[in-house]
Amino acid sequence: MYKHLLIATDGSDLAARAVTAGLTLARHLHAKVTIVTATQPWSAMTDGEGFAFDFPIEEYEKAAVAQAQRILARVSDEAKTAGVNCETVQVRDFPAEAILATANARGCDLIVMASHGRRGMARLLLGSQAARVVTMSSIPVLICRA
Repeated sequence: MYKHLLIATDGSDLAARAVTAGLTLARHLHAKVTIVTATQPWSAMTDGEGFAFDFPIEEYEKAAVAQAQRILARVSDEAKTAGVNCETVQVRDFPAEAILATANARGCDLIVMASHGRRGMARLLLGSQAARVVTMSSIPVLICRA
């Protein structure tokens, strides 16, 4: 079956449920696990005219790295408690692209992630990283919904 799961998290409560589901599945399958969180690049923080918001790049980068480290430490602790060995990865990219690139680079055969399951206008306005991953992935994707 699946031998190497990639579990994506942004540190949210919804993502935490996907992490728990992914770790439980990995434990039952005796699968290897890679946990990934993505930090959006500074360029994503610009306004429509190409000007960055009034926030120093260095502070953004430090805060983003610190947040990613907190997320990954929490998930790593959960994996240890669940009896699952895992590697953690922080990627600086847009979430869907980071998830797909990491899964491919690490040889993962299943991606586990959360989705809010938004529909209609909310999905159009807010987008869906899960939908992008499902659409673009050649690797099976397990979506955990709210």
